Amino acid sequence: MAKRGKRYLEAAKEVVRTKSYSPSEAIELVQKASPVNFDATVEVHLRLGIDPRHADQQVRGVVLLPHGTGKKVRLLVFAEGEAEKIAQEGGADYVGGDELIEKVEKGWLDFDIAIAAQGEVMGKVAKRLGRVLGPRGLMPNPKAGTVVPAEDIPRVIKEFRLGRVEFKIDKTANLHVPIGKVSFEAEKLLENLASLMEAVIQAKPPGAKGQYIKKIVLTSTMGPGVKVDLPQALALRTA
Repeated sequence: MAKRGKRYLEAAKEVVRTKSYSPSEAIELVQKASPVNFDATVEVHLRLGIDPRHADQQVRGVVLLPHGTGKKVRLLVFAEGEAEKIAQEGGADYVGGDELIEKVEKGWLDFDIAIAAQGEVMGKVAKRLGRVLGPRGLMPNPKAGTVVPAEDIPRVIKEFRLGRVEFKIDKTANLHVPIGKVSFEAEKLLENLASLMEAVIQAKPPGAKGQYIKKIVLTSTMGPGVKVDLPQALALRTA
């Protein structure tokens, strides 16, 4: 087991590992126990009762957090012709077709979100960049709402700027989703958590059997995990 730093050990003393806290208590504890000097990210980790090896038990979706994540995202849009102009006017950080695809193909990855216009350009992206973007979770995907008609590109850009977050099950049946920063007001983090819980519940796959959500833990960057009372978390609702 890796040795923990002094700050982590001091922060961990604030948390009773065997206790499940209410969502509000957990958020306040995560904020209090953050061991770093920068504005840490608050993350939600969910253990799901599914088998991600089966196609009918995949969990993937998007959530628009009402108070954003506190992180400035760099948006790239693969587009050509009129769609390229629309993306530029919509506020994308990087826009282009063949030249941009080639740049990414050669290893340039200085962006956080990739969007693609429907049509020929997406076909090029799929053919040339699948092995580059796929393993990094950056591949545009219709199910994630990142492959869209040209006229919808400004809306998608705006949503990501406001706090749209994608989530996808990993190989160990867990979800890891940021819901804001330690500096956020606790109430705003709670509202973001409520939005996420609703989105995850709605994303329940048809092949899921038994208990869908088994465990919820809140944590901050490099901070201790805080177990959240499951029934109370499941009961959260957005206004």
